[in-house]
Amino acid sequence: MKSINRLSILILAFASLVSLKSSAQDNNLLGAGSTFVNPLFSKMFAEYKTKYNVAVNYQSIGSGGGIKQLTAKTVDFGGTDAPLNEDQSKAAGATILHIPMAAGAAVLSYNLPGLTTPLKMNGRLLGDIFLGKVTNWNNAEIQSMNKGVKLPDLPIVVIHRSEGSGTSYMFTDYLTKVNPEWASKVGKAAAVNWPAGLGAKGSEGVAGLIKQTPGAIGYVELIYALQNKMEIADIQNAAGKFITPSLKSITLASNVDNIPSDAKVSITNTTNPDGYPISSFTWAILYQEQKYNDRSLAKATNLLKLLWWNIHQGQVYCTPLNYAPLSKNALKVAEKILKSATYGGTSILK
Repeated sequence: MKSINRLSILILAFASLVSLKSSAQDNNLLGAGSTFVNPLFSKMFAEYKTKYNVAVNYQSIGSGGGIKQLTAKTVDFGGTDAPLNEDQSKAAGATILHIPMAAGAAVLSYNLPGLTTPLKMNGRLLGDIFLGKVTNWNNAEIQSMNKGVKLPDLPIVVIHRSEGSGTSYMFTDYLTKVNPEWASKVGKAAAVNWPAGLGAKGSEGVAGLIKQTPGAIGYVELIYALQNKMEIADIQNAAGKFITPSLKSITLASNVDNIPSDAKVSITNTTNPDGYPISSFTWAILYQEQKYNDRSLAKATNLLKLLWWNIHQGQVYCTPLNYAPLSKNALKVAEKILKSATYGGTSILK
């Protein structure tokens, strides 16, 4: 009888350990992707862990890497500033949901020692610089756009992302709309064949290389430029105004009515007269059907609850980091998409 009791105790103890291990796994989520959204995600996920004891390990490796890892099913979700293209969607093998998290801006930052007046640029000029056609800072085209500013006789060093990047997609999407030669020769993609310049990994790498290279110009998310105290150019929008990237001008660009049901919308080259023209939504991506590999319903539920919190309570962390919170229209679309996620064909969020 004693031996049976001991056996029962051991079985119960083992079951308890298995249950604890399973619970711990369910409460640990893994994500990867966009460096653009990493400052916001870092804050959101830290706050969420404090409140709900669900930990999120997010690897800031670029949107392209996040899409690949999600497709390989090695992470629970991805972060991207570039919607999946047709080839990526086919490679995923099943429906991928895009949940808008916030809107942000790609800004043009530069390193011109002694220059304190913000530069003014338009899309045609930026396209020519990144095509390698405009190669010196005292170029007549730059000078005519910046009357009264003494520009140095200094070579332009173009800095771009070296890996597949949603920020690159955002920037090239904009250039494709405003510079016909760029559209015909290079086009828009998370990874393009850059005609000129040096590559750096991540927004962090681009910001670092600009800071250490006199004459450099490159694109980074607004928060990286602000945190690194970098110079930022004013960009001419479709209304002809030179717009300083700011929380207000990003919000105006992102407040659009025609958001499609899948949330995959481009807002670059906004028609809002006061909107910043290189703005974009940033998305969390996940499989619509969450029952795959050995994922539990509890883990899938934790993921959906996290993203639901991000688009509701978590939005309070956008403004301090210069991301635009979701508009009412964007929130409605995000809610509907999240509610379409299933586990074994049954909706996860009721």
